[in-house]
Amino acid sequence: EMKVVGVRQPGDLSAAFAEMTRAKIDAVVVPPQTLFFQVGQALAEFAMKARIPLYSVPRHALVGGLLSYNADVPEYFRRSAVLVDKILGGANPADLPVEQPDRYFLTINMKTARALGIKVPQSLLLRADEVIE
Repeated sequence: EMKVVGVRQPGDLSAAFAEMTRAKIDAVVVPPQTLFFQVGQALAEFAMKARIPLYSVPRHALVGGLLSYNADVPEYFRRSAVLVDKILGGANPADLPVEQPDRYFLTINMKTARALGIKVPQSLLLRADEVIE
């Protein structure tokens, strides 16, 4: 069962994690929004203190989130630039194909997994692009 916990500003994090703790949330998925990029370290710290695994963007896994599985963001922006160039060159946006990422990166933070008592299957570790010790 999914539960949405609203966070509109950095000051909402403490109350959000308190609510998740009371609700006995098993894990938290953080969307890739600007607010959460600004508070990545705090997110990871709140999640660790609440002992809630955090799934988010790669930068959050680097600072203590459990894992990330995301598209190759720099490539995504490069492809966006190509499409903008075509539009500025006169192409009709409606005629351009919809593109989807073709490469995803899996990052696993083993330090966080150990701290939370989570055993990460070897098969998942072998698929990871980055394992943080």
